[in-house]
Amino acid sequence: MSNGSSITHFLLLAFADTRELQLLHFWLFLGIYLAALLGNGLIITAIACDHRLHTPMYFFLLNLSLLDLGSISTTLPKAMANSLWDTRVISYSGCAAQLFLLACFILAEYFLLTVMAYDRYVAICKPLHYGTLLGSRACVHLAAAAWASGFLTSLLHTANTFSLPLCHGNAVDQFFCEIPPLLKLSCLDAYLREVGLITFSAFQFLGCFLFIVVSYVQIFRAVLRIPSEQGRHKAFSTCLPHLAVVSLFVTTIMFAHMKPLSISSSSLDLVVAVLYSVVPPALNPLIYSMRNKELKDTVRKLFEDKLLQRQ
Repeated sequence: MSNGSSITHFLLLAFADTRELQLLHFWLFLGIYLAALLGNGLIITAIACDHRLHTPMYFFLLNLSLLDLGSISTTLPKAMANSLWDTRVISYSGCAAQLFLLACFILAEYFLLTVMAYDRYVAICKPLHYGTLLGSRACVHLAAAAWASGFLTSLLHTANTFSLPLCHGNAVDQFFCEIPPLLKLSCLDAYLREVGLITFSAFQFLGCFLFIVVSYVQIFRAVLRIPSEQGRHKAFSTCLPHLAVVSLFVTTIMFAHMKPLSISSSSLDLVVAVLYSVVPPALNPLIYSMRNKELKDTVRKLFEDKLLQRQ
């Protein structure tokens, strides 16, 4: 039997064994990472620089982009380095940091998406009270609550996971450190200690999911009562990007952690992990900017101003 104190490093799952495929994965992930950095960076810059975008919806979107940058920067750089240098090693402390940060960013993002659903509910169902219910102080408190909830829940999971004695070596069956593969390395009786925290997180997940569903049921009922077609279209346009992001986030997370064991395999788990840890941070900026004229105009103006300065 081995425990955490006797293990100095873990071995992550490799994407490929051949050098050519490793380099292909490196360049592919580099492209995705740069796209995520550019997209989220443009959204953050546009919202910060344009006072017209200093509204609750864009304030929460700025926080979402920060969380997306954090989550994708936690996994991809290490995966790219491992593919480039043909290694699988991650230090014990590095693994703990990766698990903590990734869980923190993903949990905080889910709580923030719940807050954003509340923002859309108030904007459409209670427009006369929007300024009162979602003033600047209330927005800061809601965003801070999402970040703090992710931080505290992640801290509990990380502390508990890395306090478990390990009986099954140090080979993590994933390309980054996360809770389920690490639990597979722990002793059976110790594994049960994490079940309580996982159950608590499941109730959190379900509670947020039900809140989002109820909010959108009320939103759609309110939108359908709008007499003008133009008014309905405008209301739907402000909700569809958020709904698309929530759907992408929830479906990938649920499939990753609730798929039947009969279809589970290392290669499938690898693909699913990429879907929920890499794809949403890269696609979210595209989803939000595709139907958002104000955001696109601000980004275009930033580029034009930059070109004028160079001339």
